[in-house]
Amino acid sequence: MIGHTETIEEFLAQHSADVEKAVREAAATEIMPRFRSLAAHEVDQKSGPHDLVTDADRLAERYLTEALGALLPGSVVVGEEAVHADPATYQAIQGDTPVWIVDPVDGTRQFVHGDTGFCTLVALARQGVLLASWTYAPARDQLATALKGQGAFLDGTRLHAGAPAPGHALRVATSHPDYTTDDEKRTLLPLSVDGVAPRPCGSAGLEYLAVARGELDATAFTWEAAWDHAAGLLLVEEAGGTQLTLSGEPFRITGGNTVPFTAARDAATAHRVRELLAGGA
Repeated sequence: MIGHTETIEEFLAQHSADVEKAVREAAATEIMPRFRSLAAHEVDQKSGPHDLVTDADRLAERYLTEALGALLPGSVVVGEEAVHADPATYQAIQGDTPVWIVDPVDGTRQFVHGDTGFCTLVALARQGVLLASWTYAPARDQLATALKGQGAFLDGTRLHAGAPAPGHALRVATSHPDYTTDDEKRTLLPLSVDGVAPRPCGSAGLEYLAVARGELDATAFTWEAAWDHAAGLLLVEEAGGTQLTLSGEPFRITGGNTVPFTAARDAATAHRVRELLAGGA
């Protein structure tokens, strides 16, 4: 546990492995035993048929809330399922208290359908500044981590986003049409041009990992929920990438962003995607 005189940076230097252990144990205890074994009563809808939640989501978030709170006394947890139950809890992201931002199962639809493309996302932030993140894909046994100012890593190997190959169409993952309004779909239409190859996204966390690995050139997302973006944005930045909102400013996890926004392998790609999106705004 963190001592009274310890800074968050000192906590991370000493306890990052403990956070990793908590994330892995949450997945091993509450997520993977239900993977491809969900009963009908363990799956519910939230806002609609494409917005699913399972017992794995709820129980993994509960596990992480207890474990992370114990590791860093005085911190708070903002989790997707807790915010769904009580939207007011989201405001903690804007406060001075260290906050864990948690998406227990990012890519719930993939999880429900037995696809391995889901992950657990955890980020630690304070006063709106991202300090560390963990992206864990348990069905693929992949763990990506990032510490502010210290780089991004996948299973211990440093990540470098690099730049897109000249002459190739930009590969861009966009908000999935099943989750977007007609207006949001229209804001993404400018990406359907020569030189850009857009496709619907899967798990946002894994799309960010693909950008950090240089396997995807950019994302273009239309929603702000911090639990989907916080871990991945830090991962991309620490791998050498960047991100921009429609207004040309960096994305703020505290909200109030102009969307769509993009995260990209390099600044040139981010500006290109942002310019296209702005042209359709």
